[in-house]
Amino acid sequence: MKSWKNIVFALSIFGACGCAHLATVKTMQPRVPPIASSDAQLRDATECLMRAEREEPIVSLGNDLAAAKLSLNVLDQRPDDSSAQSTYNFSVGRAVGNIERANLQPWRQSSRIPFNQGSFLLSTARPVDAEHDPSRYDLFPTDTLKISGRFFKTSPRVSGIGAPLVAVGREENPQFRQQYKLRRVYAPATAVIQFSGQKADLKFVDPFQAERVALGKRNFPLAVDFSAPTAMLIARERPERLGFARVINPQKYADTARLTQLQPFDRARTPVIFVHGLQETPASWTPMFDSLRNDPWIREHYQFWVYSYPSGYPYPYSAALFRQDLDGIDRAFPNHKRVVLIGHSMGGMICRLMITDAGDKIWHDFFATSPAKTPLSSDTRKLLEESLVFNHRPDVQRVIFISTPHRGSKLASGWIGRIGAALVRTPRRFTSVYASTKPLLVADPAARTLKRMPNSVDTLAPNDRFVQAVDKLPITRGIPYHSIMGDRGRGNTPNSSDGIVPYWSSHLDGAQSELIVNSDHGAQLNPEAIHEVARILKENLAVASR
Repeated sequence: MKSWKNIVFALSIFGACGCAHLATVKTMQPRVPPIASSDAQLRDATECLMRAEREEPIVSLGNDLAAAKLSLNVLDQRPDDSSAQSTYNFSVGRAVGNIERANLQPWRQSSRIPFNQGSFLLSTARPVDAEHDPSRYDLFPTDTLKISGRFFKTSPRVSGIGAPLVAVGREENPQFRQQYKLRRVYAPATAVIQFSGQKADLKFVDPFQAERVALGKRNFPLAVDFSAPTAMLIARERPERLGFARVINPQKYADTARLTQLQPFDRARTPVIFVHGLQETPASWTPMFDSLRNDPWIREHYQFWVYSYPSGYPYPYSAALFRQDLDGIDRAFPNHKRVVLIGHSMGGMICRLMITDAGDKIWHDFFATSPAKTPLSSDTRKLLEESLVFNHRPDVQRVIFISTPHRGSKLASGWIGRIGAALVRTPRRFTSVYASTKPLLVADPAARTLKRMPNSVDTLAPNDRFVQAVDKLPITRGIPYHSIMGDRGRGNTPNSSDGIVPYWSSHLDGAQSELIVNSDHGAQLNPEAIHEVARILKENLAVASR
């Protein structure tokens, strides 16, 4: 039993998420909100909502619309009335649910909804394109969702007017890879209903495009729930299950290496790309996503992307795949703003290569001849050139390193690392590359000797020759970078460690800032570290605007 625990620990080094449930989502019946005033219209609205709970969808919808109109009348007079706001939001959420239950599509055809002796004419503007067609999505009012899990102990929301929704695509996007999108949409939206007499105009507002909404005589902040779509994505897709599997068998999951936008592309916003570490997936960034998105200033100026990859690959190869995707978004989204990279652990090492001018220096550390004169097959030479010969990317404007072992970690070269590395299956392509290059390698007595192609765990060792070669190269001048690392609260820097990466490895001279937080290796989850990332992003925009 003890040896098995050691193997599990070996495979979990540098990882932060593990296999625990990060999110669970269950549906529930929301309760009609109580009112704190004696306003007659709000009492009538509450009675409508109570009746709606017992009726068929069309009749219930009429009551929902009546309650929304009554509470909006109160908000016209008293825009800060919290009871009116909660009643309105609740009414709109129930209206969206009853529209789906009644199989109505008011964005295609207006519908007469009976109420008492009259009716409401319910309509919605026609979608501007297929992507914005509500019929392509299942719409979940977030007040019907009970969300929990490791990353969702609280449910932060942006307060305001409207019913926050989760829009889940009913079908997968066959062009998701070419478009750098999620395979299936999980997106926030907010529903509002405007009234003109007995006409009810339902609108679905994209919270990435609007912070406020005009209703009646007033202009209100928009209610938003950014965390619920992420929770539903994680609960349904379970991306964390890929973390362990992609370490031990990276070839099997080769098609999971990709760069993905987490919101609609906006040329006016700066892309922030998050790069995870060993045995992780983009899900490990969830607490940071949720916190940063709830900052209106960051939400206005930035858009979030993630780079996901099988972390059993040697990290120089993962970096080569990353460069290919960065080239791809340059083609797909020309003239996008220069990107900010945030890398955790091995993800930080990948980001380091994006701001380093290596040229063919590393190649010459490995081989005695230039790439063109080294006797290799064309496929092998291409793979090695993409991994070993590179220069900084001009599309990167700033980098934040979190718990990054720039000079490796002794855990990777010790017995734990040897067990973990031995369990990683070498892709067949790499086996032939190693066989053809081994006789050509320049001997390096200071570097670790292997009888196979190095994998990700090997390339995290302090005596890995690639790690040593990169450490000799300076970061390109003019690209600011920052460091965040943990010391487990011991306050013993420079002798500190996060338990996996020591300070001597994570520290970089020349960093614009360095913050040490009370954290283990999972510093990207630490609230103080997240606050520091927000500070850096705001500083970045301030510098760019000068």
